[in-house]
Amino acid sequence: MDQGTGKKGPNTIKHVIGVMSGKGGVGKSSVCYLLSVALKLRGYKVGVLDADLTGSSMPRLFNLKRGDIKTDGDFLIPFETQQGIKLVSMNLILEDETQPLIWRAPLLNQAVMQFWEQVVWGDLDFLVVDLPPGTADIVLTVMQKIPLSGLVVVTTPHDMVSMVVSKSITMARALQIPILGVVENMSSIICPHCGKPIELMENDASLADMIVLAKIPMIRQIANISSRGLDVSDETIEAILTSLVDNTIKRLEEVKA
Repeated sequence: MDQGTGKKGPNTIKHVIGVMSGKGGVGKSSVCYLLSVALKLRGYKVGVLDADLTGSSMPRLFNLKRGDIKTDGDFLIPFETQQGIKLVSMNLILEDETQPLIWRAPLLNQAVMQFWEQVVWGDLDFLVVDLPPGTADIVLTVMQKIPLSGLVVVTTPHDMVSMVVSKSITMARALQIPILGVVENMSSIICPHCGKPIELMENDASLADMIVLAKIPMIRQIANISSRGLDVSDETIEAILTSLVDNTIKRLEEVKA
């Protein structure tokens, strides 16, 4: 998929993956971070579009501070993380990351489309889009106007979350966006005595036909990403990243077939 970017020539982005959830607080942005890092570790060229404009958290997760905003004519040059991932986020543009974005839907939708159309992404294998929770305006705009290759849906072990996640899945299907699968976040805890996982997730009838891309336990390594980074050599983290990237790529190949 190509986008015109003026004198920089077209962006060439092979796959656009949206990461969504029905509710906030389920770790959607953490999963977006983990997926983008896992793809980068495989040698892919990766970008992240932080479409959660009013709740931007990707810069914190990547420990990226606001710096000089560089442009090329009318086009924004994306920031680059320590891992070499290109990133655009509202919190890298605002003077203060705690400043609220008090905009109505038309302005929010316009900003998301500018992140898509007026950023010099260059050649990417994957652009991962961190969607805001729910099924409101920005999510609808992205689904209708950005050519998504598929969606990753994040859920947690809570009946209320499963119910609202089902709304997001129904919305995606209505708009004919492929669902790659679900990520069961905070699905278990690790017993401090025996080291075995204690499962918290139960089979939910509304998600029974969903492919599980990864199961992520409640562990400090992930809870502390924004303050301590991510040790990708840790066995538990390595297993999570491997499951997430392998299953996501497999599902992309299946929906393309």
